[in-house]
Amino acid sequence: MKKERKNTLRDSVFEALKAMIITGQIPPGSRVTENEIAERLKVSRTPVREAFNRLERDGLVIGRPRQGYVVTEFNLTMFREAFDIRELLDGRATELAAANATAADKAKLREMLAECERLAAIPDRSTREKFEELQVGIDLHRVIAEISGNEMLHGMLCGILDKCQQYVWTELLWLDEWKLTREEHAGIVDAICAGDVALAGERARAHVRGSRENILRLLQAKSDYQGFFAKAS
Repeated sequence: MKKERKNTLRDSVFEALKAMIITGQIPPGSRVTENEIAERLKVSRTPVREAFNRLERDGLVIGRPRQGYVVTEFNLTMFREAFDIRELLDGRATELAAANATAADKAKLREMLAECERLAAIPDRSTREKFEELQVGIDLHRVIAEISGNEMLHGMLCGILDKCQQYVWTELLWLDEWKLTREEHAGIVDAICAGDVALAGERARAHVRGSRENILRLLQAKSDYQGFFAKAS
C-alpha cells in the first residue's frame, strides 16, 4: 500500500509539472529549479527530481548543471518535424487498430469520447477542466496506438505526442477548436469500430494535418509579429 501511495505521488507531481509547462504557466525559455517546484507543489524534492528527469527524456525541459532546468522553446522547424512524424505514425497506428480492435477496445474508445463530451458540457470551464479534456484527447491517440499491437510504434508515437501537446493546447485554447476536435476524434473511432482500415487511417492523418495547419498559422503569425517589432525598435 505504501508503494502504491508513493507511485501515486510521483505520477501526480509529474502530471502537475507537465501541465504547468504545456499550459504556459511556466513559459518556454523559463529557468526552474527543483526547490521552486517542490515549494510550489508542497512536496519533497525527490518526486520533483524524478518528474524533471521524465520531462527531460520527453524533450520538454533541458537540464543545466547547477542551474536547474530550462523549459524547451519549440521553433517552427521542430514543430514541422514533430507533426510530419506524427502524421505517419498516427495514421499507421489507427489503421492497425481498425484491423485489430476487440469489443473491449472499442468500448474503451467510446468511453473516452464520452468523457470528452462530459468535460465539454461543464459550464464556464476552468483551465484545469480544459486541460483534462486535452489530456483525454491525447490519451485517445495513445490508446489507439496500444490497440494497434505494435509496441515499437506505440512507444514512438507516445514520445511524439509528448512533444506535440504544447502545440495542441495552443490550437485548442486560441482557435477554440474543441468541438471540431471532438467531432474528428469521433469520426476516427467510428472508422475503427467499423473495421474500416483505409478510412480510419485517412481520418487520423487528416486530423493531424488539420491541427498542423492551424498551429502553423498561429506560430507564423507570432513570428511575423515579433519580427515586425524587432525591426521597428
